Amino acid sequence: MPAPVSPAPADLRRFLVLAVVFYALWFFGYERTLAPDGRLDAALSANITTASAATLRGLGFDSRVHGLDPYLVLLNSQPVVRVGHPCNGLVLYALFAGFVLAFPGPWRRKLWFIPVGMLVIYGINVVRIGALALNHMYSHHTVEFNHHYTFTFIVYAFIFLLWMLWARRLANPAPLLAHA
Repeated sequence: MPAPVSPAPADLRRFLVLAVVFYALWFFGYERTLAPDGRLDAALSANITTASAATLRGLGFDSRVHGLDPYLVLLNSQPVVRVGHPCNGLVLYALFAGFVLAFPGPWRRKLWFIPVGMLVIYGINVVRIGALALNHMYSHHTVEFNHHYTFTFIVYAFIFLLWMLWARRLANPAPLLAHA
């Protein structure tokens, strides 16, 4: 006879319910409203493109954004990377924020950790676009692999590390120290 299934701990149930709620908010708020409108994705994609080109310039490369295509990075006046809306990081910000919001922890810490985490993800994405541009310039035959596998792994690894930082270090209030 199989052992009876014990109910999930309260925190796990809370997390799963909130995850479903946040997914529904994302689906109806973004997928049904903001995505079809396109302006949020367009602005974020253009911003990531501009920041990536500026970062490359800061590193000494001849880089700019194409004058007629605000999503196209040029290196040495050659097109190298076009930032599509699925690669602008918006889904990553929502995924990261949803996890932190659903995971138990003090709201005061969530209020600063979510924006800081989003800035880290934004920075990683800017570096990713710049690295893909350099990859295209110097080893164009490896761009597809690196875009789909290497950089995807790196970005998700950083997000996972941010989640672990939240879950293991920041979600639990610091214990009070006993004074002797």
